Amino acid sequence: MRRNVWPRLSGAITPLVTPFRHGAIDIASLERLTEWQIASGIGGLAVLTVTGEGPALSDTERDLVLSAVLRAADDRVPVIAATGTNGTAITIALTRRAEALGASAALVTVPYYSKPGQKGILRHFSELASACSLPLIISSDPGRTASPLPPSTLDELSQTGTIFGLLDAGGDIGTLAPYRDRFHLFTGNAVTAPAFIACGGDGIIAPAANVLPKLVTSLQHASACGNLPAALVLADRLAPLATAIGDGEPANIKFALGAFPGIPADVRLPLVPAEQTVQEAICAALQSFSSPARHVLSL
Repeated sequence: MRRNVWPRLSGAITPLVTPFRHGAIDIASLERLTEWQIASGIGGLAVLTVTGEGPALSDTERDLVLSAVLRAADDRVPVIAATGTNGTAITIALTRRAEALGASAALVTVPYYSKPGQKGILRHFSELASACSLPLIISSDPGRTASPLPPSTLDELSQTGTIFGLLDAGGDIGTLAPYRDRFHLFTGNAVTAPAFIACGGDGIIAPAANVLPKLVTSLQHASACGNLPAALVLADRLAPLATAIGDGEPANIKFALGAFPGIPADVRLPLVPAEQTVQEAICAALQSFSSPARHVLSL
């Protein structure tokens, strides 16, 4: 059964930000963040996602980021590479490159902007699955792609051998629940994760884990163990920060880390630094926690 292909690909996974310093990738900070995430108990790392500003990176920079995180992780946790684009041939090339570098799986978005329709989406993923042997996690985020994954398409995708998991950006377990025996199911919304996991979800791939990995890991564990009261308490603690950083906005997450010495808050255009009101909301949300970056700086 496909759900048993790779049990390591579950739990709490961080879509890791990509630190920049003076316009270039800050490899030292990226390695420190990787080490801190693993030391905090996170179950996996996803790189080159939208949260990691993957679309703004050159092919050479993508290789640098993936290689640095793989080297720092040293096989202690799986490293997933986001390789999705709105072009099938480019997506195949990026996925093959990620496999060659040693990624554990590929996170692939539904093609965006071009809105190919359901037949086109099916062809896209069928061609990718045929061309690559990496386990694939499909990211469904209609708010960014303008293309949903209805049950008819999910039924077809479930017949494709290397499609391992589904990530729902909104945490809609109602749509995905019938497929829990065919795929690993992930939510991108940590605050609603207790309900998602209680209904058959397997894990969280949440931007807030960049800042509070221990809390997100504890939330995942409590939810998976069926300790709903504890999970809800943790979700309530996380909610102010999750609301403040928004939909995985890299500038907001980097501000939360860059508010402390040593972790740069730089982003790459067309992104710009976090707005003042957002900065204030993030600082207010973090007041009840010890410095998230304190452990990073000591590694």
